[in-house]
Amino acid sequence: MLATLSAFILKCAGWRIEGALPERRKYVAIVAPHTSNWDFIIGLLARFQLDIPARFIGKHQLFRPPLGWLMRALGGRPVVRTQSNNLVEDVVAMFRQEPEFVLALAPEGTRSPVSHWKTGFYHIARGAGVPIVPVALDFRHRAIVIGQPLTPGECKAADMAQLLAFFRPHRGRFAQPIPHYQPRDKRSS
Repeated sequence: MLATLSAFILKCAGWRIEGALPERRKYVAIVAPHTSNWDFIIGLLARFQLDIPARFIGKHQLFRPPLGWLMRALGGRPVVRTQSNNLVEDVVAMFRQEPEFVLALAPEGTRSPVSHWKTGFYHIARGAGVPIVPVALDFRHRAIVIGQPLTPGECKAADMAQLLAFFRPHRGRFAQPIPHYQPRDKRSS
């Protein structure tokens, strides 16, 4: 019922889903570009239409009353972005404990323009031994584009370049450039 309703809403709004998710429901889905609160709504509708038991990480302010209970019920986990809290290790442990576990997150970590992506998703996928599935929310073409899974390899720079290249042609609700990969020691910020 929820899948049918979500498909109907997306269709009425002119959205379509392109591509397919892996059959094995154990992966990290990175959803970008993240430029608007609408990304969450479109992402939820796609999640329900595709019947994905995805969980997500969000800034802790989203989990306060009155909507905190709803965010948790939808699979959310709050994180204080300014604190080091072993999040990568905790999520890797969840992947190891659960037979099916899909984590969806925005690699930018914010809706604001960024000079580089946060790379926790990469370390989670690598630590858990699961693929990264790129998912673009292309507002220009009203398409949710699911890319080919990428299994993190030995060269993080090459993997990041491949992921960034997938997202570069897609535009969020507000046009913001997709950043280039910069190793942490090369960043100016």
